[in-house]
Amino acid sequence: MLPRIGARLPGGPQARGTRGRERSSHPGLTAGSMYFLLRLIVFFYMWGIFTAQEEEERTEEVKIEVLHRPENCSKTSKKGDLLNAHYDGFLAKDGSKFYCSRTQNEGHPKWFVLGVGQVIKGLDIAMMEMCPGEKRKVIIPPSLAYGKKGYAEGKIPPDATLIFEIELYAVTKGPRSIETFKQIDTDNDRKLSKTEIDHYLKREYEKDEKPRDKSYQNAVLEDIFKKNDHDGDGFISSKEYNVYQHDEL
Repeated sequence: MLPRIGARLPGGPQARGTRGRERSSHPGLTAGSMYFLLRLIVFFYMWGIFTAQEEEERTEEVKIEVLHRPENCSKTSKKGDLLNAHYDGFLAKDGSKFYCSRTQNEGHPKWFVLGVGQVIKGLDIAMMEMCPGEKRKVIIPPSLAYGKKGYAEGKIPPDATLIFEIELYAVTKGPRSIETFKQIDTDNDRKLSKTEIDHYLKREYEKDEKPRDKSYQNAVLEDIFKKNDHDGDGFISSKEYNVYQHDEL
């Protein structure tokens, strides 16, 4: 018997439309939506971890105690300066000494450039704005020292807080100081030409009072540009000169 007109057929358009409406009422259950939701959850979970780590690092800081500061202090240390200092390192946990600069290099003070990673980050921070002759005691948290890995060769365990006693002897211009760049850059165009560097080398050689022939000076000049003129434009820009990332350049 034939069905009458308008009757619902199994699987017909009206039935399919009903199932379509049922699917659309649960859009979050589709495979694409579930995948997107999973990615979103993972993203916010990882974001929470990174934010917590950054927050922890921000809350940890170097604690500085000034033991002695000279009355006359006309110059203090800054990033890029060449420092001469003695320092002893101790583990905060038990007070044991793990480093003494006086027992190395025949007891001579240690030379290093400040703020460029030649020492641990905590010491770079701790020795900013120091006067020659100043003494400090500083406490450095693990995140600004050797962190979770520690330093086995130096007998520093993981997550170790360090204490340093520092005595600063001298603050001098670093190997690429801002002052030197400005002295060489006579036309103030923030880049150094071969002529400017050639004149600077000549002045420095005259200070030494050691005779050097022109061929030697030319060889030094060529070597300087070979190693520093990275873009080959015939000039050493402030960026190419600024290997220690002075903020002022």
